[in-house]
Amino acid sequence: ARLSSRYVEKKGRVLVGFREKKSSFVAAMETCEVLPANIYALIPKLAELLMGMDSRERIPQIEVACGAEVTVLVVRHLAPVPDQDALRLKQFAELHGIQFWLQPKGPESAHPFWPLDAAPLYYSLPEFDLKLHFLPTEFTQVNHAVNRSLVKRAVTLLAPQPGERIADLFCGLGNFSLAIARSGATVIGLEGAPQLVRRATDNAQKNGLAGNTTFHTANLFANDTDQTLRALGKFDKLLIDPPRDGAVELVKAIEAPFPSRIVYVSCSPATLARDAGVLVHTKGYALKAAGVINMFPHTGHV
Repeated sequence: ARLSSRYVEKKGRVLVGFREKKSSFVAAMETCEVLPANIYALIPKLAELLMGMDSRERIPQIEVACGAEVTVLVVRHLAPVPDQDALRLKQFAELHGIQFWLQPKGPESAHPFWPLDAAPLYYSLPEFDLKLHFLPTEFTQVNHAVNRSLVKRAVTLLAPQPGERIADLFCGLGNFSLAIARSGATVIGLEGAPQLVRRATDNAQKNGLAGNTTFHTANLFANDTDQTLRALGKFDKLLIDPPRDGAVELVKAIEAPFPSRIVYVSCSPATLARDAGVLVHTKGYALKAAGVINMFPHTGHV
């Protein structure tokens, strides 16, 4: 989650929370049904902390990353943090059992601040005996419990078998790839962000799956996606998990010999419908099943 922070002089207080709809104003939040309870309980405490800091007007946002053993708060700061403010952050971290990271510039500049010996960020997929590590500025599915259901459902529909060659397209840090690889299938993951490709490779090694997984950086939105796929050879099955823009160039690029099954995980019904249309009307596939995973309870997303 990305929380905005703003000192409002007229109100004589710092507001910490999400922005109001279609606005730059920060909502005055006391509770939140979307954030984990331990996080939204910290919101008024964070506002109080920032109110007492000399650099309160130079901290525009705080990002939240929750792992199995640690919660990280990434503080974006537009100027060096004064020593007294740094001490306040350390005391807050120790009092509330969280870890602060500091981010002076872009996401790549984020680094651990306090405590330095905190547990690493990871989430687990116990059904597949997996722990997936990540950094707080890297993309993960935000709802770990629902993600377990999502991965289980997707892998069940894909039905990977030992010896099959399966592509995980838009693979990220290996969320689906490693679960598929547990079946004994060979998995090739493609992802546009080099940092996530490195993370997926590292996660495969940590989980003992380096022998049947490989990950490559590839722009799957490009016009030459057909050449990218052709260079990788025949796949028995595909899993596709694109961002909201969908995967139209990718599905257009699928050629004979066609994979026998495709599982498409979508976060946009409109682009899913468009891409499914390409698969059915130009590639000869039949749509066999569809379902909803409510990744964002208490919102209008689904």
